[in-house]
Amino acid sequence: MELFEFEKVKTPAAPLAGRMRPRTIDEFEGQGHLVGEGKFLRRVIAKGELPSLILWGPPGSGKTTLARIIAEASKSEFVQFSAVLSGVKEIREVEKEAKANIKRGKRTVLFVDEIHRFNKGQQDAFLHSVEDGTITLIGATTENPSFEVNAPLLSRCKVLVLESLSDDSIKNILNRAIIDKDRGMGPIEADIDPDVIDFLTDGAEGDARSALNALETAYMIADTGEGGRRHITMDVAVEAMQRKALLYDKAGEEHYNVISAFIKSMRGSDPDAALYWLARMIEAGEDPLFIVRRMVIFASEDIGNADPRALSVAISVKDAVHFVGMPEGWIPLAQGVAYLATAPKSNASYMAYLEALSDIKKTGALPVPMHIRNAPTSLMKDLGYGKGYKYPHSYKGAYVEEDYLPDMLKGKKYYKPSERGYEKEIDERMKKKKE
Repeated sequence: MELFEFEKVKTPAAPLAGRMRPRTIDEFEGQGHLVGEGKFLRRVIAKGELPSLILWGPPGSGKTTLARIIAEASKSEFVQFSAVLSGVKEIREVEKEAKANIKRGKRTVLFVDEIHRFNKGQQDAFLHSVEDGTITLIGATTENPSFEVNAPLLSRCKVLVLESLSDDSIKNILNRAIIDKDRGMGPIEADIDPDVIDFLTDGAEGDARSALNALETAYMIADTGEGGRRHITMDVAVEAMQRKALLYDKAGEEHYNVISAFIKSMRGSDPDAALYWLARMIEAGEDPLFIVRRMVIFASEDIGNADPRALSVAISVKDAVHFVGMPEGWIPLAQGVAYLATAPKSNASYMAYLEALSDIKKTGALPVPMHIRNAPTSLMKDLGYGKGYKYPHSYKGAYVEEDYLPDMLKGKKYYKPSERGYEKEIDERMKKKKE
């Protein structure tokens, strides 16, 4: 079935997200790095070319829509597979039909949704047909294709990375659906309270399909008032989205208030409060990578060497959240927050750096002492570079009393370990070396 044959048979009862699916590249919202003027996909579509592609991006970012637009622009037959439901047998049937299409002067686009769910053998089944041009493969995946698509197939396709849609793009899509009288909600008279569109946008988290589904549900459950007009209130929107309208403006004051409360709770060693503020941010749609970046900074700034493992934990949380994604990403986030909040605290290394920086600003770029300068040439050695340097490994315990700071700062102490956690051991070790 071809793309616009599919469009023609849609009924008014089709879901709003399906009715509002863009039909041309000019209707497509977002992904400017791919479809903007002069960008790769716009050029491909304008020329009617058909490269095999892997579209990697989050749900609702437009992968299926782009595949349909490419097929239509190139006047190709569009065949859609789900990797969950299809196998090698179906692939062979498509190949057979594609060869017949070639004889009729028509090309075939095979779109495979969730291609990462195909096993290696199923993915290998595409190779010959992709290589000889029998079919053009467009695979869609939410997982990193480097790990989920086998190398031979990956080498025959161009990987395009799609991003979550911006808030502005989601709002544009919602507003277009509200006023569109042919495919959208336009024929249904309704009054929409202020902030409803913002709330639905925040709740969608960059997923256009989710936003449109919530908008359609809000229309369905809204009460009808005088004159037959429906009234979509914030309560209706909350019911449609099935999440609370939390006070949390990701670009405004409350954003900074909540992240401040989160950091201060961990600094104050209160895991209960820290986990509460974490949940507030996640539930309100905060970017989890923003949260984990603050955790990495906190692990070094506020825990430091009192527990050197804290930084490793924070980095592991970052990797886990990136690997698992949301919504399950809250699980490693919660584990990491509980660890950081209960870890011994020290800002000694943080303060040491600031003190050293303060001296640099006061004294400027002081010369490096001659005995610790690098001496790669004989001329430098003759000038005294490196002369008198004591190699610590030549001494007992791999330690020798030496001056490494510029002369003006000799004897200066920046790092002053605390008596908490592992830093207590560091402090004792440093004192023993001095003795």
